[in-house]
Amino acid sequence: MRVLITGAAGFLGSHLVDRFLGDGHSVVGLDNFITGHPDNLAHLANEPRFELIRHDISTFTYVPGRFDAVLHLASLASPVDYLNFPIETLKVGSLGTLNALGIAKANGARFFLASTSEVYGDPTVHPQVESYWGNVNPIGPRSCYDESKRFAEAVTMAYHREHRLDTRIVRIFNTYGPRMQPHDGRVVTNFIVQALTGEPLTVYGDGMQTRSFCYVDDEIEGLYRLFMKGDHLPTNVGNPGEFTMRQLADVVVELTGTSSRIVTKPLPADDPRQRQPDITKARRELGWEPRIPLREGLVRTIEYFRPLIGSPRMKARAQKLVG
Repeated sequence: MRVLITGAAGFLGSHLVDRFLGDGHSVVGLDNFITGHPDNLAHLANEPRFELIRHDISTFTYVPGRFDAVLHLASLASPVDYLNFPIETLKVGSLGTLNALGIAKANGARFFLASTSEVYGDPTVHPQVESYWGNVNPIGPRSCYDESKRFAEAVTMAYHREHRLDTRIVRIFNTYGPRMQPHDGRVVTNFIVQALTGEPLTVYGDGMQTRSFCYVDDEIEGLYRLFMKGDHLPTNVGNPGEFTMRQLADVVVELTGTSSRIVTKPLPADDPRQRQPDITKARRELGWEPRIPLREGLVRTIEYFRPLIGSPRMKARAQKLVG
């Protein structure tokens, strides 16, 4: 296949590029580098089956040649980024999704939307099943991300119904691992970077809110299987193992050997109290479930971040957030 991946230089996008290339396909990647980083794809500089184009999918997009698949992963997925760039977040979820769908429709290609567990908001159903409609504040500070993904799902289903486009929708739960950006505001990177730099680990609220963490290798396997043999309705892909923020902080302190203490701050507005995927559908239809336990995944992630501490890339990221 010839595959187009938006957000190709991002955390999940770059890993998905590797997976498609590894299975013998050709890939064209688009990224505007707001949150993605070229270093994530530097190892493919001499790969003839891969082309990287700097472009914002939210603007007019033309990519020459035929495509068999369009995978839309472009988004500002971390709280720091979507709170700093709310309009861009809404644009990539709306205009960007429409542009990516247009390319898929013009090529008769399969379309894959990377959605999120954030469509469930602060859930009143636990664990979250795909049939749950969610509990989202449409005007809160997080709504730029939540609602952009809810719209993206709606327009993807509209194209499926109106144009009979072959579509997939994945709802991704908290994923972590190598190629995450330092200081991206997600809890795993926050804790690891704080621990490795000797800063206090920041726990918000009482630390009893929960998340379910999926290591990137497991997540990519689930995404790839969904693309290949899933159906058009949303599918949860995440790890059902549920941990409190306090538990995660304690494990990071232990694994890094840091002397950092744990401090608390007020809980951000609309922060979900719990998050856990029901992956019955993924198990049944994809034969998929995560394999890598949290401690093992954290060890791998910590070792990825150790050499980044104090690096130009980390300093540039911090300066970008300040600026």
